[in-house]
Amino acid sequence: MRPFLAALGIAVLVALPAAPPAVAAPAAEGDAPSGFTIQDPRIKESSGLAASRTHPGVYWTHNDSGDVANIFAVDSRTGRTVATVRLGGIDARDVEAVSIGPDGNIYVGDIGDNLGGTWPEVWIYRFPEPRTLRDATVTPTRFTVRYEDGPRDAESLMVHPTTGRAYIASKKRSGKGALYEGPERLSASGVNTFRRVADINVWATDGAFSPDGSRLVVRGYFEARAYRWRDGRPKEIGRPTVPLQRQGESVTFTPDGRTLMYGTEGASSRVTPVGLDGDLLPDSTGKPGDSGKGGDAPDDEAATTGDDRDRNLAIGAGTVVVAALLIIVLRKLFRGRADGT
Repeated sequence: MRPFLAALGIAVLVALPAAPPAVAAPAAEGDAPSGFTIQDPRIKESSGLAASRTHPGVYWTHNDSGDVANIFAVDSRTGRTVATVRLGGIDARDVEAVSIGPDGNIYVGDIGDNLGGTWPEVWIYRFPEPRTLRDATVTPTRFTVRYEDGPRDAESLMVHPTTGRAYIASKKRSGKGALYEGPERLSASGVNTFRRVADINVWATDGAFSPDGSRLVVRGYFEARAYRWRDGRPKEIGRPTVPLQRQGESVTFTPDGRTLMYGTEGASSRVTPVGLDGDLLPDSTGKPGDSGKGGDAPDDEAATTGDDRDRNLAIGAGTVVVAALLIIVLRKLFRGRADGT
């Protein structure tokens, strides 16, 4: 075992310099909201996150594929589930996202495609956000979705908080990912065709609009990109910090728009806040120097957010390298035992 322990120690030492602990940046005014750990043992693959519009401090989440159509309300002060809403009559296939529209409805994206983007159609479910937090079964409105250029694998559903229009960001598998725009109003009686309107160069696992609708953030496992939203189209303005997580799957804005809340899959998963500043802040926050008239992020801000992105990409690469080293060491150990050495 000594050779194994020595190699393990070396691997850990190699990983440590590349992976400093993730520290949430402060919000523009005061400290960022506290993070929280999801306590519910049923929530093992938290794949989407949305801040409640009705219940302060509550976040809606759900499991990935393999679960019944349950949507959980989690109190960020305790990490405990305070309500479970079951979608009656729904045989969920691969639920990946949740968003809340200006109509007070919760939108759930059954839009994942573990077959690599081959399902001819996916679905969005809509139901009113409960005014009282208690366990309930609801019958949602179901919308059938197709993409104008064929099936796509996607995990990001964003409903604009002003127009109510739905958008989906596809995952970046080859070439660039893309942002798809739904019809002005979704129809429950026919097929809703989502049309490609912009490139999104991120391996997108989730996305969210700011509460005022002036910013869009799309995250991947190790990076995120922020866009100014104007006239229904995104313009990239920076790259927010993304904390190191086991499998980063979700993001949402806090109700004041000053902080991003990042979630991850896994049992007892942690939701981590990261404060925004500069041009990444939504227009409604009134950040000095943010005219809200468009334009690129300042050079120093772009450099800062770029460094954060590079750091997280390096951490991700380092994690893969350490895992590979451990596999090699284990193979040698077991081979030595088999040979009687």
